[in-house]
Amino acid sequence: MSDAPVLFEIKDNIAQITLNRPDNRNSMDDETMPAFRQAVGRVKENEDLRCLIITGSGNTFCSGADFKSGLVDNKGRLPHQTLMDAYGPFLEIQELEMPTIAAMNGHAIGGGFGLCLICDIRIANKHSKYGANFARLGLHTGMGVSYMLPRIVGLPRANELLYTGRLISGEEASEIGLANYAMEGDQVIQKAWELAEEIAASAPVAVKMIKHAIHRGLNWDPHAAAEIDALYQSRTFEMEDAKEGIGALLEKRKPVFKGR
Repeated sequence: MSDAPVLFEIKDNIAQITLNRPDNRNSMDDETMPAFRQAVGRVKENEDLRCLIITGSGNTFCSGADFKSGLVDNKGRLPHQTLMDAYGPFLEIQELEMPTIAAMNGHAIGGGFGLCLICDIRIANKHSKYGANFARLGLHTGMGVSYMLPRIVGLPRANELLYTGRLISGEEASEIGLANYAMEGDQVIQKAWELAEEIAASAPVAVKMIKHAIHRGLNWDPHAAAEIDALYQSRTFEMEDAKEGIGALLEKRKPVFKGR
């Protein structure tokens, strides 16, 4: 397998993007995100494609932001702009006219969870963990998760998951409608390709129009929601609780939050 941070392949009229940093849990870092944006750009340029599969290598789909990489450093930008820069490559998925499938081979947490939510169809590994753990890190949600999750699983379940920061299994994700299917790990990508081939067999223009109509009917706009998330999240990054939550994560201990 190539050592590139993101792999891209096309078979017939189906594309697959693979996050390829398994040793770093396919996290969002300053190497992976530009490569992911480039891969999405290749998808946009290919008018013959009818479906896109997004997956990860190893045992993780995407673990979210890599806090050790400097991805969320300001780098001369305003704090909320820096966060939008970080999430931007994932958010570009919403601009694709073709259906997208998240083949969640492993854990999807935080920003990685946001990536799977922005896809049209989700296939989970029944034994992996999924969720938005932002509150457990002392952070506001990011990447429009607070907007997308209630629309996918309903408000009461979304409230519970977002307020607690709890992670759920792939099997539970399927039970609550978060995932279309929950499979054994080695069957996730196979199921994704089966679905992609079934979608690709449908009339491509009709499918694109159906997707557009669905998004318009829902007033679906994760990008605008992510901008609001970024404003709130950037504020929480400045707070003591966030420093404590992130420090506890890196040190593998339980955080002690003080509400400031």
